[in-house]
Amino acid sequence: MSRPAVRSLLSLLKAFPPLRRAMTADPVPRSAAQTRRDLALALVYGGLCHAMFGLAVLAMIAAMWFGMSRSLGAVPSPWGWFVNAALIAQFPLGHSFLLTRTGGKVLAGLAPAGTGKTLATTTYALVASIQLGLLFVFWTPSGIVWWQAEGALLWLFGLLYGACWLLLIKASFDAGAEVQSGLLGWASLARGVRPQFPPMPSAGLFAVMRHPIYLSFTLTLWTVPTWTPDQLLLASLLTLYCVCAPVLKERRYTRMFGAEFEAYRAHTPYFLPRLRSRTRQAPSTNGTIANDPA
Repeated sequence: MSRPAVRSLLSLLKAFPPLRRAMTADPVPRSAAQTRRDLALALVYGGLCHAMFGLAVLAMIAAMWFGMSRSLGAVPSPWGWFVNAALIAQFPLGHSFLLTRTGGKVLAGLAPAGTGKTLATTTYALVASIQLGLLFVFWTPSGIVWWQAEGALLWLFGLLYGACWLLLIKASFDAGAEVQSGLLGWASLARGVRPQFPPMPSAGLFAVMRHPIYLSFTLTLWTVPTWTPDQLLLASLLTLYCVCAPVLKERRYTRMFGAEFEAYRAHTPYFLPRLRSRTRQAPSTNGTIANDPA
């Protein structure tokens, strides 16, 4: 890639509001050869991450729209149900494991030496996207359809389903779009800086509930226009995960943010918003503490 093209790319990244902190930091000294290597790695990992992320989201939207009745899995009954259960389990188990210290070492090992920590958010998003792709693409449908919306009801459920996905996108931006999408890692490597994580989320949807991402994703599970045994199993198990998993996340946040998170937790509901005014907490200004990708 030519120098003008590199400058254009970095300028484009700098113009993206969530990345301004990272893109304005002073880069570490690098040789020309290392700069070219880091830039090539950043583009490869970033391209893979965002391609898989986009495909996984599209697979989720489409598969759940049809109640998990149209996927590529073809495992004979009754073994298909065991395989489907395993496909569900591998996502929350892997998702949570990679946020542990041991999981962090595994993530670091998925990138070339010296770039693992910088690319951690990118590799995390990439692995999560692959996991979701496996779940929604290779699900084995039962072939049973209990109910499918038609006419005005189809439009109504379509609007509800779309609104829940928009809510999930909003929650992800409030949490830090650069972290949630994996953008922060490869952009930091391209710039040659240490990843600058956003502060503890406490604004936007996080001002009225502590876990809007989990709530929004739960809502997408239950607003689909097609209901099958498959969708019920998926929605039930993933809802259980969405309700329970934040407990572990809050333990990490207590270690990371201390009294700031304790004060925020004392005034902000866990999962369902409290529909009354509240005093907003001052956001954290420490952008060097690692933020959770989910």
